[in-house]
Amino acid sequence: MAVIKVIIPAINEGDSIAKVISELPASVSEIIVVDNGSSDNTAENAKKAGATVITENQRGYGSACLKGLHYVDEQSKVPDIIVFIDGDYSDYPEELDKVVAPILEQDIDFVIGARKKSLREPGSMTPQQVFGNQLATFLMKILFGARFTDLGPFRAIKYEKLKKLDMQDQTYGWTVEMQLKVLRNNMSYTEVPVRYKRRIGVSKVSGTVKGTIFAGVKILGWIFKYSIK
Repeated sequence: MAVIKVIIPAINEGDSIAKVISELPASVSEIIVVDNGSSDNTAENAKKAGATVITENQRGYGSACLKGLHYVDEQSKVPDIIVFIDGDYSDYPEELDKVVAPILEQDIDFVIGARKKSLREPGSMTPQQVFGNQLATFLMKILFGARFTDLGPFRAIKYEKLKKLDMQDQTYGWTVEMQLKVLRNNMSYTEVPVRYKRRIGVSKVSGTVKGTIFAGVKILGWIFKYSIK
């Protein structure tokens, strides 16, 4: 049986984190919540729900993901698959088995849980999120021939392949960096449609003008950086 570990970057997700943890399927070997400087009870609630909780004080989505991956690297038994999911309960954690299925059944290296419009709850993605996804995936199609339709945070990748990517981004460019490096390394990938609902709490990215602009700059920066390599 494949060993699957889940990494959840979280900041001030006290009202949602236990829901995410409790609804992840039994196929998961370990759930790692990376508390990225929360001022609420995120860490406490995550521990009570059964997760391993570690702390990353340097703010940033990528920083939290990298800290979680570093923790995994140090364990005596490494996993077969790493899954990333947000802690805001916008995804449906029980769909993890569907997201990892192409890896287990078809030997695919990397899978995106694509938030298809028909499966999204109205208002679950802001107009700027929708536009940003469309622009980024369009550019990746034109510049790299990619088939991605989303930069969704719910994703699964073979652990050995993830290590080869040598991930670096410490902010919101993490997701697009991973996808670009999958393309650059000629890894196999696919998308599976997943449902998406309104998150609990306020988004750190799309919930503010500053966050939206910063994320957009980082994402486009990675795309253009790779387009001239």
